[in-house]
Amino acid sequence: MKTIDCCGMTCPLPVIETKNALSKEEVNEISVVVDNLVSSENVMRFLESQGFSVTAMEEKGKHRIEGTRNQETTEQPSITNTKKLLVFIDGETVGRGNEELGAILMRSFLITLKELKPIPWRIILINSGVKLAVEGSPLLTVLAELVEFGVEIVSCGTCLDYYQIKDKLEVGRVSNMYEIASSFLEATNVIKP
Repeated sequence: MKTIDCCGMTCPLPVIETKNALSKEEVNEISVVVDNLVSSENVMRFLESQGFSVTAMEEKGKHRIEGTRNQETTEQPSITNTKKLLVFIDGETVGRGNEELGAILMRSFLITLKELKPIPWRIILINSGVKLAVEGSPLLTVLAELVEFGVEIVSCGTCLDYYQIKDKLEVGRVSNMYEIASSFLEATNVIKP
């Protein structure tokens, strides 16, 4: 079993180190040790996306993620031809000028997303855009409805930390820059309001 110690590293470094380990040699079993929950979740999602069955355990503040490549998976998954619409939101408002108008436009934009064909695959929230998905946001109901429609909402962990609101995240999940950058490669279309 290949073992990687990523303690002391912040996201997205544990995911990048894991990816590098998998690309250097044929690895069917891997163990990654990190020292925070966000890195643990990000490494787990990455390994699952690469065709691994994953288990995680925590002991004395360290998280160990163990992955075993699924037998039917002989190569890393490739991007499919399925249309994947990605929405990239980097602020709380749409456009420049009046903030109140910009907030109204953001609400309208998010409501309109439910009517698109195809419906968005993922919404990425970065910078102050992460504030849309936290406790107290007037758009939580709209975002929750999008999740019910099958839209995945991810918020930048570094941004949530910067604004000190990670513990207030209500809709979606925390992500990292590696996953965010990879999403642009995987998307067939990107919309930025």
